[in-house]
Amino acid sequence: MKILIIGSGGREHAIAAAVKKSKRVDKIYCAPGNAGIGQLAECVPINAMEFDKLVTFAKEKEIDLTVVGMDDPLVGGIVDEFEKAGLRVFGPRKNAAILEGSKAFSKELMKKYNIPTASYETFDNAAAAENYLKTKADFPIVLKADGLALGKGVLICSNLDEALDGVKTIMVDKKFGSSGDKLVIEEFMTGREVSVLSFVDGKTIRIMTSAQDHKRAGDGDTGLNTGGMGTFSPSPFYTDEVDRFCKEHIYQKTVDAMAAEGREFKGVIFFGLMLTEKGPRVLEYNARFGDPEAQVVLPRMKNDIIDVFEACVDGTLDRIDLQFEDNAAVCVVLASKGYPVSYEKGFEIRGLERFEKEDGYYCFHAGSKLSNGKIVTNGGRVLGVTAKGKDLKEARANAYKATEWVDFDNKYMRNDIGKAIDEA
Repeated sequence: MKILIIGSGGREHAIAAAVKKSKRVDKIYCAPGNAGIGQLAECVPINAMEFDKLVTFAKEKEIDLTVVGMDDPLVGGIVDEFEKAGLRVFGPRKNAAILEGSKAFSKELMKKYNIPTASYETFDNAAAAENYLKTKADFPIVLKADGLALGKGVLICSNLDEALDGVKTIMVDKKFGSSGDKLVIEEFMTGREVSVLSFVDGKTIRIMTSAQDHKRAGDGDTGLNTGGMGTFSPSPFYTDEVDRFCKEHIYQKTVDAMAAEGREFKGVIFFGLMLTEKGPRVLEYNARFGDPEAQVVLPRMKNDIIDVFEACVDGTLDRIDLQFEDNAAVCVVLASKGYPVSYEKGFEIRGLERFEKEDGYYCFHAGSKLSNGKIVTNGGRVLGVTAKGKDLKEARANAYKATEWVDFDNKYMRNDIGKAIDEA
């Protein structure tokens, strides 16, 4: 088979690595890709939002299956365009990707179908939001830009002043662009956060192994929210009891709710869960693999990923026995100093060849490019260094050991990824 992967980050590198293992695949393309993906696939200089060019390319190269990694093209309707052209594609159509594309939609869906989540109100003008905060809100409180904001459009406000400032940031100053046209104001929930990825074929859902992300830029969960500074899998807090509750009240109910709304979902649903004192609640949905969750989940998957992708497309996921290794993985993100605000690019990355010699160690590229024959930094999050181990403590030790193998100027990372496992 010939496979096209759409995207350019660490998630897409992890997908490419999983696809490369398939005995059914002999050629991988990636648009636009990055320097790391370029070692597994032929990178094509087409942007993920250039749907017409991507469709034309897929037809010319007789691509057998296209895998969409990123949220923007999914929410923008890339799957519909590929299907219209008679091409096979893995991912939700536009009317299903709204599950991630609009927080207001997903909250209303959960309310209608009695899927446990935080209480909330939705606003489409700043004055009404400010009035609600002044008269009815309990603090702390959470403000969410309705649309896509690279994982950064969520503000936790501890008092009224911060909340009013947040409304201005999102709705007036439009820091997150049109994502802030609508605002969801949500009850602040406390507990452990757990990410659970799943494959869905419109009616059947197969749950992948659990993971846990670290969003804040600094050690001890300090600093600004990022796209993710590291992750581990499985989460020790995702117990059998939590799994049973979610299977009964969240997972299948979400798939069935989307089908009932005429929005059949095929692809990956990412469930962001908060394990509260009152039980698990849905924090958010994503309509694709998480990043950096994919970097710890996919290396542990035993199945041929192409079989699973095709089962989702064909509606035959009920025939798949999804299996994961009985081990653990930890990913530590190496970022550019200054991320997520401002940072320099273009520094040579040294030591990458070490990963080719070591089994159970991976270096997924998030922001890199080839320049004059050298691989250089090209983003805020540069690399995701992932390692397996027999358990989480061994995997964490291995991952941090491997972060020393690579180096670039202004390299920055958190030193406490997976620290929570000591408390489990």
